[in-house]
Amino acid sequence: MYVKGLFLFMADNSSYLYARPPYLVPRCYNHPVMPSPVLEAKNLVKRYPGASANAVDGLSLAVAEGSCFGLLGPNGAGKTTTVEILEGVLAADAGEVLYRGAAAGAEFRARAGIQFQQTALQERLSVREVLELFARLYPRAADMTELIGLCDLEEILDRDVQRLSGGQRQRVLLAVALVNDPDVVFLDEPTTGLDPQARRNFWDLARAIKGRGKTVLLTTHYMEEAYALCDEVAIVDRGRIIAQGEPDRLLKSHFDGVTLELPREDARVPPSLAPFARDRAGAVEIFTADVEGALDALRAAGSRLRHLTVRPRTLEDLFLELTGRELRE
Repeated sequence: MYVKGLFLFMADNSSYLYARPPYLVPRCYNHPVMPSPVLEAKNLVKRYPGASANAVDGLSLAVAEGSCFGLLGPNGAGKTTTVEILEGVLAADAGEVLYRGAAAGAEFRARAGIQFQQTALQERLSVREVLELFARLYPRAADMTELIGLCDLEEILDRDVQRLSGGQRQRVLLAVALVNDPDVVFLDEPTTGLDPQARRNFWDLARAIKGRGKTVLLTTHYMEEAYALCDEVAIVDRGRIIAQGEPDRLLKSHFDGVTLELPREDARVPPSLAPFARDRAGAVEIFTADVEGALDALRAAGSRLRHLTVRPRTLEDLFLELTGRELRE
């Protein structure tokens, strides 16, 4: 499915571009929801000593088999703690994690693959040797030839892992996460620090993994990544899920309108639109369900409209609206 592209508006001899956001890209939907989730969290609670509030505060979620589930949230929201509990890396103070309806234990650890945010690889080993090393740690391993092809590692198999580019390293770490042929794959901010081309290449790999029937749980700070890959997303803040659902349905349920965007030097925002405007990256964004009325108000206030763009509301808009815009450490 491709979201519709460019439209042209004409008014007062000015042209307005209806711009497709950079992350309205091909989506994948064709995964039926199973009667029982493959992975489920029930009322998870985690509190760190000395903290004034719970890092995770009664959080529950269910991940359908064969889907890509995105867990989103600002820094300090409890997202990473939740994922570490789901992975079995961290113990919850209360609540439970279920794998195929039973308490997640040794079987789940054998059937899960994890690509951590930070992974140290043994120095002076080739990519081939790293894969062989990790494969020996599990009772069963993926077909190595298929794994190498899936992660596009053929040309770097004999290269020292310390001499890999950022994108190559992420592909190797993904292969390590898949080396035990897991049912559930955790991708924890896998494209942080990658250039746009490497990030898009990694998205293709993630889609290929899901296409093989794997269940993917993704954490990311890139809203376009979540939109492109996830069948369902949950936004976490202050240890709780504050919104959850299919990305498009979430947007439709929260927004009725579009975003007008003007270069800051062209914008003269009248008082009637000020409550719906924000400054962002050298531009002024105005949220409105009445495009013609907003254009009339901007024009009357002296705004120059030739470089105006009109776009649908996005996951990033929703994320900021629900979690706030202040910087969090």
